[in-house]
Amino acid sequence: MTVGRPKPHIDTSKPHPARVYDYFLGGKDHYPADREMAEKLASGAQRGAQINREFMHRAVAWAAREGIDQYLDIGTGIPTVPNLHQVVQEIVPASRIVYTDNDPIVLRHAEALLVSGPRGATDYLEADVRRPDEILEHARGFLDFSRPVALSLIALMHFVPDEDDPYGITRTFVDALPSGSVLIVSHGTADFLAPEQAAKVTGTYRKGGISLCPRTRAEVERFFEGTDLVEPGLVRAPEWYRDTPAPEREESGFYVGVARVR
Repeated sequence: MTVGRPKPHIDTSKPHPARVYDYFLGGKDHYPADREMAEKLASGAQRGAQINREFMHRAVAWAAREGIDQYLDIGTGIPTVPNLHQVVQEIVPASRIVYTDNDPIVLRHAEALLVSGPRGATDYLEADVRRPDEILEHARGFLDFSRPVALSLIALMHFVPDEDDPYGITRTFVDALPSGSVLIVSHGTADFLAPEQAAKVTGTYRKGGISLCPRTRAEVERFFEGTDLVEPGLVRAPEWYRDTPAPEREESGFYVGVARVR
């Protein structure tokens, strides 16, 4: 299910994280400013984005196999097949998904690409994660918050600086979820970069007008306070898997984790 909306205005003169990510994933919905930023980032950034995407596929597939049929995906990004709903509806066809992003180009593609299977449903909201109450109000009109919901925050919270209270934002979402829900997070880190490499990455984003806040393992773990991490816990992206073959061991600049909400 999708709702018609006017064609959004897209500022192509400034890079946006969703479009940089699209470039890394081999998409076509980015502009020179996005390509310029992407090509200035540290080597390995493109493969790192792909590894992160692969983690998302494994994590939501596991949640679906656990019986969860409702998903709130914030920071959706430009649709790239397979999208979250395609992964989970392959396992639970009646799954319902709310997608949210703050880049107008994602809205432009929502109707064309976020098309649900016949037994399930998808919805899209253009909103910023910094407005959790707005997102939750919309999601409650589409999802049943009396039953478990999987909340997906993939490659998102490292764009929320400390002064915007990323932990408080996450807590607002988690507190709204019923017991048995699942929190899925991937978050960029500089723990495995040399100081000059880390400075290059954050500086490149800053010059493009984007705040990037890579966090340490301990800082990322704080996002899971009050929840129960499932095995293998908080690990690097290629190290997270459950009931599938182990992914290839590769370097990754993302910490990832999946937790059950109490």
